[in-house]
Amino acid sequence: MTDDEGMTKPEDSGHSEESFRFDNEAPHVREEPNRKPAYDLEERTARFGEAMIDFAKNIPAGPLTERIISQLLGAGTSVVPNYDEADDAVSKKEFLKCIGTCKKEARESKDFLRMAARAVPELKSEARELWLEARALHLIFSKIWRSGNEK
Repeated sequence: MTDDEGMTKPEDSGHSEESFRFDNEAPHVREEPNRKPAYDLEERTARFGEAMIDFAKNIPAGPLTERIISQLLGAGTSVVPNYDEADDAVSKKEFLKCIGTCKKEARESKDFLRMAARAVPELKSEARELWLEARALHLIFSKIWRSGNEK
């Protein structure tokens, strides 16, 4: 597909395929030439998953935190493949099922970030930033899911 077809195309970032993170660049896609950029949800979920991994690495291992770390990694990183599955869905029913899973995983991420902040108070500010992103993703997926279920 070309941009002439009016389809969403990611901006060419000029990075090689080996470069996964673009820390100094805002994610966006181009709807049409000279239009305001929109967020790329695929990139946003990937960055969230990466941030959850980095956050979990900072949590000191211990009997109280082992389960929290496991749950943080499970919920926070599963948003990424579930969104990819939704994006590749072949039916509306499959799409909504995958988006529903994304919504649940984002909500679980919020819950476990809250527990991590309680278990390791020195990480509270970092957990809060991630909680806000998890909340935003939950709201986005909830809206997509509700819109898809309207008749």
